[in-house]
Amino acid sequence: MDDAFALLRLQVEWGADEALDLDPIDRLRPVEARPVAPPRPVPVAEAPKGTAGERALGLAGRAATLDELRAALADFDGCALRDTASNLVFAEGDRASTTLIIGEPPGREEDRSGRPFAGPEGQLLDQMLASVRLNRAELMLAALLPWRPPGGRPPSPGELAICLPFLHRLVALLKPHRIVLFGGTAARALLPQGSVRRRSPRGWVETSIPGMPSTLPTLALPGLAEMLKSPLLRREAWAGLRLLRRSIDLSPTRM
Repeated sequence: MDDAFALLRLQVEWGADEALDLDPIDRLRPVEARPVAPPRPVPVAEAPKGTAGERALGLAGRAATLDELRAALADFDGCALRDTASNLVFAEGDRASTTLIIGEPPGREEDRSGRPFAGPEGQLLDQMLASVRLNRAELMLAALLPWRPPGGRPPSPGELAICLPFLHRLVALLKPHRIVLFGGTAARALLPQGSVRRRSPRGWVETSIPGMPSTLPTLALPGLAEMLKSPLLRREAWAGLRLLRRSIDLSPTRM
């Protein structure tokens, strides 16, 4: 052991700075390449199939309940309005009601609360319903669109086309006996073409809704935001609500 240590010290004194193998190494011999495993493929998310309108129609049609319809809306990414809105505005009220009230696209208060007919317009609706012995808890309420357009602008035809399948499915699931529309945008989107100005003498218009076996009597009234500014429009709407009250009273199932 002492001899080995003395030999090592002697090599250091001579300037040895690396260990040598007993056998010489042929450094000119080509180095064998080591096999390299192929890279793992990166999973790519499958692109949605079909247009946004086609996907909306498929998702809405597969919803068997209102809860499933709400979940489908929450997951749907085919409408840019979802990205700018604060909340999804879904229908609320008595799901057993035979009367469905549909308003204009959500405004600022609806967007904040996620509830249809909120804020001053909702307060006006409550007062008008009370004048004909109705309240919102007895009815079903919905907005024309589930999301507010930025700045409260009118929805584009493309946005309406994408969102309407969800509203049509809502009507088909609720199976109401009558629909009340507030505002020109809702009337133009749901009433038969040309009937917005040519109302029948009784105020009701028969409307076809996809998924419903027969037409539904539909009553078109002025928009609540317009009525807040015009007492004359409120008088017209009150006359329409009396027709609604009469229709409910004559119905064997009432509300």
